[in-house]
Amino acid sequence: MNWLTLVALIIWVYILSVLRRGKLDFWYFLIGSAGLFVLCMVFVQPVLTTPLIKAVTMVTGGVGKLLRLFEGYPEYALLFVKNKSSAISLVVDYECAGIIEMAAFFSLLIFFPAYLHMEKILVGIIGGLYLFLANVIRLAVICVAISMFGNEAYFLAHTILGRIIFYGLSMLLYYFVFTKAQIIRQKVGSFSYEDK
Repeated sequence: MNWLTLVALIIWVYILSVLRRGKLDFWYFLIGSAGLFVLCMVFVQPVLTTPLIKAVTMVTGGVGKLLRLFEGYPEYALLFVKNKSSAISLVVDYECAGIIEMAAFFSLLIFFPAYLHMEKILVGIIGGLYLFLANVIRLAVICVAISMFGNEAYFLAHTILGRIIFYGLSMLLYYFVFTKAQIIRQKVGSFSYEDK
């Protein structure tokens, strides 16, 4: 860690402490989440990307083996898809790992005020696994589409279908973790949705 990063980290922590003392909850959540996301991208992403790529490739390859439509090679981060006319190798890279989406989810969750600390840990574990599996489903659907319809289906399957599936599943997670939890736990005067 260089001195500039250390100074930025100290300033971020100081700003968070001022916002907490001033009871500026929205700004605390916004600046805290954004800052933590940047920290995750700088420090956590370089460490976890390669193991995550290998895990996604291994699990997706396992799905392909069960379906007998494609194979995974985690050591090379490759998914090999055969179809009637030819074959194609898909490289599982940084974007396919889902590290950005996981970092965003964890950063928002840590500063989200609706949960207690233990709830955040449990929701974080479940949410991280959910995003991992959503990514595996996305890659498996892309591979199945290529296997069934040929290499020409790659662009449509990867760019449109895969993204619709992954971001649709992500929005479902965000609805249950953030929106629904906020609605259920809000309290206006003596009225609350939460069971006592």
